[in-house]
Amino acid sequence: MVDVKLLGLWYSPFSHRVEWALKIKGIEYEYIEDDLHNKSSLLLESNPIHKKVPVLIHNGKPICESMVIVEYIDETFEGPSILPKDPYDRAIARFWAKFLDDKMAPIGKSFFLKGEEQEKAKEEAYEILKILDNELKDKKLFVGDKFGFVDIAANFLGIWVGVFEEALGEVLATKEKFPNFCAWRDEYINCSENKEYLPPRNELLAHFKARFQAAPK
Repeated sequence: MVDVKLLGLWYSPFSHRVEWALKIKGIEYEYIEDDLHNKSSLLLESNPIHKKVPVLIHNGKPICESMVIVEYIDETFEGPSILPKDPYDRAIARFWAKFLDDKMAPIGKSFFLKGEEQEKAKEEAYEILKILDNELKDKKLFVGDKFGFVDIAANFLGIWVGVFEEALGEVLATKEKFPNFCAWRDEYINCSENKEYLPPRNELLAHFKARFQAAPK
């Protein structure tokens, strides 16, 4: 019997990346919710360097970092491929996944910071969205014609950014400024093959509304 455990956080886009990959492969796993304010000994033992979720534990061996875990799942378990089969497409998918990981922080900061720092983060976020909008011109998805590795990496942009916008009542990515990005995001949320992997949006919205309301003004 395969022993698979996932240490995660229910509202974390990084944890949901790994859950998505596990579900695509049809892998049964034990989900263990961790408390980042009171981190479990299992988390600290499994990820002693970063002390963060997600962590996948497969047959007693821990693997850390969400997209590293997704690649491990794709290579280790049978089932539908997550990375493209073609070597060039696979390289392009890894490039965009790395780009999205690197650029996620400034986009997130544009919602959580205040004053001049927030305005600076917004300008950086707009530049990132401009790059993505240009890349998605005349394209339905970043790579290929089916959801896969990059789309898992892009879940923060596909879901969480829209939740933040609604929770704050402020729109970062408008259809006027970023039509291709917004069309991709609509496809991301509404595609029937994708919906089963998405987290419950109403729960995310309630959680982040409460967080934003509790934040210092």
